[in-house]
Amino acid sequence: MDIVEKYKYIHPGKVILRELEKRQIKQRPFAQKIGMHPQTLNAICKGRRKLPLEFALKMELYFEFPEGSLALLQTYFDIQSLKSHQAASKPKLELLRKQLFWDTDINLIDWEKQSKAVILRVYKRGTDREKQEINRFYGTKLVNRILTNNTEKPYKVHR
Repeated sequence: MDIVEKYKYIHPGKVILRELEKRQIKQRPFAQKIGMHPQTLNAICKGRRKLPLEFALKMELYFEFPEGSLALLQTYFDIQSLKSHQAASKPKLELLRKQLFWDTDINLIDWEKQSKAVILRVYKRGTDREKQEINRFYGTKLVNRILTNNTEKPYKVHR
């Protein structure tokens, strides 16, 4: 089975760590052998840092992996991370009525920068279900702070 298909969406550091353990190679001497700082290799193996292309190619040669396989794993991992981040960066739109945001395209709202306006609008015109989604997305603490500090009209603070 191809390494890319086998480990798709897994951080390449995990694959490297597995190979090192399988071959009983210590991280420090291996890092020095390929010209990498041992701390950098450790951060990559723990998934806290990206695998640079230069070192991906060196490791592929050393482990006799197909050329570009570790680099592709890094790319697939980055794609998955970006998708996860984008999904978490906005509320579940299927729970919010588009009519609530009649004056704008709901898909173009910057949910972080416009959090105050969104929270106030949903609490002024939204249903209980929409208010629950806004509470889930922003957190009750932020919602309550915005509602409490609002001078326009008193809103019921959600508990």
